Amino acid sequence: MSSTKENILLFPFMGQGHMIPFLTLALNLEQEKGYAITLVNTPNNILKLQSYLPPNSSIRLLEIPFDSENHGLPLNNESMDTLPPDLILKFIESSRSLKPAFEKLISDLVHEQTSSSLTCIISDWMLSWSVEVAHKFGIFHAIFNVIGAYGMAGYHTMWLNLPHLKQNAPEFPLPNFPKGYSFLFDQLPPLIKSATAIWEFVQNTFHEWSETDAMLFNTVEDIDQIGLTYFREQYSWPIFSVGLIISPPGSRTRRAKEAETNSKICKQWLDSKPANSVLYVAFGSQNTPSARQSKQLAEALEASGVNFIWAARPPSGFATESNSNDDVDKTWLPEGFEDRIHRSNKGLLIFQWAPQVDILSHESVGGFLSHCGWNSIIEALSNGIPILSWPMAAEQPFNAKYLEEELGVGIGFANGKQCELQPEEAAEKIKVVMIEALGEKMRSNASKIKVVIEKAWNGCDGHTAPSDAALDDFLSFAMQRKEA
Repeated sequence: MSSTKENILLFPFMGQGHMIPFLTLALNLEQEKGYAITLVNTPNNILKLQSYLPPNSSIRLLEIPFDSENHGLPLNNESMDTLPPDLILKFIESSRSLKPAFEKLISDLVHEQTSSSLTCIISDWMLSWSVEVAHKFGIFHAIFNVIGAYGMAGYHTMWLNLPHLKQNAPEFPLPNFPKGYSFLFDQLPPLIKSATAIWEFVQNTFHEWSETDAMLFNTVEDIDQIGLTYFREQYSWPIFSVGLIISPPGSRTRRAKEAETNSKICKQWLDSKPANSVLYVAFGSQNTPSARQSKQLAEALEASGVNFIWAARPPSGFATESNSNDDVDKTWLPEGFEDRIHRSNKGLLIFQWAPQVDILSHESVGGFLSHCGWNSIIEALSNGIPILSWPMAAEQPFNAKYLEEELGVGIGFANGKQCELQPEEAAEKIKVVMIEALGEKMRSNASKIKVVIEKAWNGCDGHTAPSDAALDDFLSFAMQRKEA
């Protein structure tokens, strides 16, 4: 345990998928390692983080101002989770405007007359400009990458090298990956295909990484060697694999209280189903299939004959807020679909928040149709659940490749927000995972990875837990650098 006079400041990007892993790391540093912790974000996000903190936490929350309207964004919008797809890039680029306010905040903390000294700043990978602020005040800086190393490595090398634009071929090698590693052009997200829009932001971000002092990855060393090796060869700073970091219990409890009815409905329905017989379908907080794709997906689920729970967030352009499932605009579903699955008891639709962790941990669930965001992957693998992949943006196509080709726990279902689903073909892919021998093999592989993940934080046979040891090594490294 360190002295509580050492203060670590954490600065996540403004989005649920970034803030929750940062909060989990913050609670671990405070309650397990004994550090004083400061969390920084914009006002609305600070309110959200405050609601997640357990009563026994002394984490300090500090605001920095952000005027969304100055950037052509809706009033008081401070999270990319609540933005339509066409404004997300503008929001990401606007995050650089936080730099002056962040610098003032750090200056105030440095000159504050308190018993805690600011030892280290840990920022999100998307807020890499914070390294300049940290070093201006002589403070150790680290980047916490909430994405797995393999997926981020694919994303990183694509943006820095743009290999798909240098050769006219449907398949191309991934620079600096092991020999033989290639990627298909059709699997790339639209932003990378065209290499426009956010290109300058991402290039600057990755070049700023070279100035940091260390990087933390939310991954496990034993299952992510290719990605971790890639980054260790690209940069001189040390890398610490401190995952898998999952949502803290407090955040689950709060959300469950908001949707207590849905939690009870899901549990009661799942309790009535055999083990491994239910497919869970969800696409995260930012991604939803189009209305056309949602209809095709519904037809595929029905044609498969498989039990399913679908966290069916309405597509873009349809109302997403309602007081109950009955009030949701459902015109994007096939006519009579909801009534048919209700009568057959084959499916359960959740139009509001779904208790994802509770669903994935239920013994009746045997597969997960996912957009392959890293947090969703973590929650699936931690419960030994294989994944049908439908990546839609960012590093998700590389995550899908990692699941299928490296871990043997995934199979491709669809790709992108513009693809066409053929319901009968899609239904067959569902049956492969849920019914056929390949699905059993993937479940077996996922169960083995679940054990590796558990050992990463809990240890085994008296041996030190690798991820916990990596976090200790990082803290020792930061303290040594401070004292040097």
